[in-house]
Amino acid sequence: MSRTDLAPPADAPEAGTAAVSLRGVSMGFAGKTVLESVTLDVAPGTVLALLGANGAGKSTLIKVLSGVYPEHGGQVLVGGRPVALRTPIEAQRLGIQTVHQRVGEGILPGLTVAENLAFGRLAKRGINPLVGTRATLEHAREVQAALDLDWPERVLRRDVAELGISDQQLLVLARALATRPSLLILDEPTSALSAAEAERLFAIVDGMRARGIAVLYVSHRLGEIDALADRLVVLRDGRLTDEQDKPFAWETALHAMLGAGSGDDGGDRNAVELKPETELRGERVAVSLRGVPLLPGRAPQDLDLYAGEVTGVVGLLGAGKSELARGLFGADRFAAGTIELDGAAYRPKSPRDAIRQRVFLVPEDRHADALIPGWSLAHNLSLPFLASFSRAGLVNTSAEAGLGRRAIDGLGIVTRDEDSLIEELSGGNQQKVVVGRWMVEPPRVLLLDEPFRGVDIGARRDIGGRAREIAAEGAAVLVLSADVDEVLESADRVLVLAEGVIRLDVRRGETDRDAVIRAISQTTDTSTETEAAA
Repeated sequence: MSRTDLAPPADAPEAGTAAVSLRGVSMGFAGKTVLESVTLDVAPGTVLALLGANGAGKSTLIKVLSGVYPEHGGQVLVGGRPVALRTPIEAQRLGIQTVHQRVGEGILPGLTVAENLAFGRLAKRGINPLVGTRATLEHAREVQAALDLDWPERVLRRDVAELGISDQQLLVLARALATRPSLLILDEPTSALSAAEAERLFAIVDGMRARGIAVLYVSHRLGEIDALADRLVVLRDGRLTDEQDKPFAWETALHAMLGAGSGDDGGDRNAVELKPETELRGERVAVSLRGVPLLPGRAPQDLDLYAGEVTGVVGLLGAGKSELARGLFGADRFAAGTIELDGAAYRPKSPRDAIRQRVFLVPEDRHADALIPGWSLAHNLSLPFLASFSRAGLVNTSAEAGLGRRAIDGLGIVTRDEDSLIEELSGGNQQKVVVGRWMVEPPRVLLLDEPFRGVDIGARRDIGGRAREIAAEGAAVLVLSADVDEVLESADRVLVLAEGVIRLDVRRGETDRDAVIRAISQTTDTSTETEAAA
């Protein structure tokens, strides 16, 4: 079976009927509205792109459709009939399959590739749990044929954990397609794929559309959406703010996605003017990158970061922002190119190596990558510099407590005292702790990846102000954010990064919000980029 010979959905809706519809779907948590009266249709044989910034409600909408969140307002209709999606299994039985962004959620390490491919059948009630290997292999071959994978038996017998991330994703996709869904939800499906693997996925999506399968395609990569989607909808703060048929007006879509800017959206940006009064301008190059590809298959980039100023990088999810920050911090390695730090070769082997050279990172996910639950505020602050607070293997608790008090005073951290457990603090105050950690020693380079996410306007002002103080003291500060306003409020120099390519590089006073959005909205010819990187 070839990829374009996929069977139509098992229960295809009548002509003119949407495969899946939402009618006034609302959802909230702890009194906060996450989805507000969302109404949309996904027609058979079409690709509907869903855009939205972080926190817009995309994941919640996907989980409603996937049966993870059954307690919602409004209605879900499948083939024009109202349904109750009480569990993921029920959603799948009704023809809704989801391939999540985190591929690890869809595979079972410890089982073979064949067992993972055949898992849907093995998990059904009434199937003998001791079903033979031969029967499992036979069913696995039927499932992988949905994508024309044709993996040999030696691969099918391997532990699925031995597959690369892209092959794991193809496995999950093949398993979903083998059920002949009426709606397939793809959540950031190319985030772990190379350019060639992404092209293969695009051909698969075209084949699904040709066979009448409806696809909800969630991505921040505008070039992919431009090439694949028939329609797009934009979700912002839980509400649909734009809906377009092809050809797409990208500036309109991005304005709907990112908001109208300071003072225009009725939000908390009205309350305080956050833009710094003075502009810093660095003269000395602190970091120089030459020929560094930020994403697979994209053209290598050159970039200089100057000591004594804040450089802001605007980019949507998947633009290459975190890859830039993690590469400079030694958490990942750039595939090619060279880096210099203050004129000397710089190639950190690990974050520890980067910290030793006073290159510091506030990571995108503070909970997963920066904070240790159960530890006090002071312990979390001193973590990277324990050697400075220890003698003969014992921590100087008095010095550590002094660090905690200085951070509380310097950043306005709202807490009982330095011994408070980190989980007792609000999100904004936790973020201040992560920033305050790098006050222990003066940085040469400070990397702030989404530093304002989940914090209120007061915390944003305090964190942005401290970043500017550090830059004024001589460090090169890099602020990376998907929020245009956050960068314009904190940076002296503004870069736009899209699909691994620097699209704009100007002083803050020489640009405005509309110009930044225009730069983001330029779609990339992926074939040209792939050739340039070759």
